[in-house]
Amino acid sequence: MTKENGTTSADDGLIYQVVFDGYEDCEEPVDLNLHQIRRRARKLIKFEDLKVGDKVMVNYNLEEPKERGLWTDSELENCKIIFLDEIFAIEKTVTLKDQISVSKNSPIAPRGKMPNCTHCKDIPNKNVKFVAVIFVVPPLIEIPKEDDWYCPECKNDETEVVRAGEKLKASKKKAKMASANSSATRDWGKGMACVGRTKECTIVPPNHFGPIPGVEVGTMWKFRVQVSESGVHRPHVAGIHGRENDGAYSIVLSGGYEDDLDEGEEFKYTGSGGRDLSGNKRCAEQSCDQILSRMNKALASNCNVAINKNGAEAKDWKAGKPVRVVRNCKGRKHSEFSPEEGNRYDGIYKIVKYWPEKGKSGFLVWRYLLRRDDPSPAPWTKAGKKRIKELGLTMQYPEGYLESLEEKQKAASENASKKKHKNDDSSESKKKRKIAHTLSSEIVHLIQLDKVNKKFWDECLEVVSNGHQEFLKKVENTFSCVCCQEVVFIPITTMCCHNICKSCLNRSFKAGVFSCPMCRQELQKTCINNTNKNLQNVLLSVFPGYDAGR
Repeated sequence: MTKENGTTSADDGLIYQVVFDGYEDCEEPVDLNLHQIRRRARKLIKFEDLKVGDKVMVNYNLEEPKERGLWTDSELENCKIIFLDEIFAIEKTVTLKDQISVSKNSPIAPRGKMPNCTHCKDIPNKNVKFVAVIFVVPPLIEIPKEDDWYCPECKNDETEVVRAGEKLKASKKKAKMASANSSATRDWGKGMACVGRTKECTIVPPNHFGPIPGVEVGTMWKFRVQVSESGVHRPHVAGIHGRENDGAYSIVLSGGYEDDLDEGEEFKYTGSGGRDLSGNKRCAEQSCDQILSRMNKALASNCNVAINKNGAEAKDWKAGKPVRVVRNCKGRKHSEFSPEEGNRYDGIYKIVKYWPEKGKSGFLVWRYLLRRDDPSPAPWTKAGKKRIKELGLTMQYPEGYLESLEEKQKAASENASKKKHKNDDSSESKKKRKIAHTLSSEIVHLIQLDKVNKKFWDECLEVVSNGHQEFLKKVENTFSCVCCQEVVFIPITTMCCHNICKSCLNRSFKAGVFSCPMCRQELQKTCINNTNKNLQNVLLSVFPGYDAGR
């Protein structure tokens, strides 16, 4: 910020009209109060005068760390500064009178900014080959109407494009990758390990601790991407999901570490790191010591005890932060508690203790003892298997997966005997058969009380026989708020029979829009007070805990 255009009086002092320097989308002055601004950094600090923990302003490029980027406040700990002669002290917030008196006596040190062109670095007359590309030969007669267009020199490599009906080509770029020359025969998930999500869990935020509303213990998915879409474990490949200073939300047991020991109700888990994964590898042998940082520190934060670099044990382990645990079929070779196929949600575990020790590889690894703390019976127990059967929890496949598999099987067995065809068809029909599911009398009674949404509930009840999971999907889609695209919370059922979150409708009214966001029918201002408590009670029964953090 470079200039104060003027001030106007306010109850708590002054309102500053500030112009931001170098931001094309912030050309107009912005009104800010004294607590939101500070004097422009002007004092340079020598590198040798810095100490670990000092907070200064430095230039850093998030995408290209070796290039000049934007200016940001940084705390000097485990960071690398490129421009050592451009380290500024952070100025304190002072009043307008003090700013004027100080500015007269202390000139502002020059500050470099990120160049507009990353090739010529904004240097005039610099001979850069890349610049020649912007001159199209022959010259353009007019600017193309399309948003995305390419000149002949910039068009895509034809070997990178796979047209309809063609097989994947080995392009020049991919031929140079380490995976192209790999002789490994390991199955990495039949192409599903790196596929993009088709949907995202919106019932709870990504940093949610505890169970995901609507996902029962014993729920099974064929691929990891489906686990990510459900919100139980969001990373596609990583085994730990968490934040260093917040904690770990979920982990996957897949037998990837030789030091893991699974005993069902509790297991010893190995932290992450200490492996060289260069060359497009996803796993490798331990090659160096693990350290208590990033995901390892996140797991340690879940333990009900202060972080200790030498490890610690909780006296009341049940008071720790919950961790969702998913077991993968790849752990079957080491553990009898892992599923025979796909991935399975096994409930909530708590961290009892964590400690460093020398692993089988000879390097230091961080170990964690996790113990089960979930009211639902474990899926491998007799009671757990009975509950899975009652809820109709079957293996979930991606949309169209079984149909595609069936087509491949038929193509491969064209010359087989009729007997073999008959056996294949019968086994496939067994896979597709679903166990009938019924709702509890309590939920049925609550649904009957919500008379204004009877039409919607009738549509949801039609899919109950297809299983518990199909019913939850139908309810989630039917009662999603059109504004926030999440399951409605403290719902307002409008006179036009649309359900909207009270907070979303309130924001609409404050903006002066008094119409239904769904059909634009005019609404009365008093409808904001008519919450549909019956609908809220049903949703809390179907998705227990979905109101957390909302």
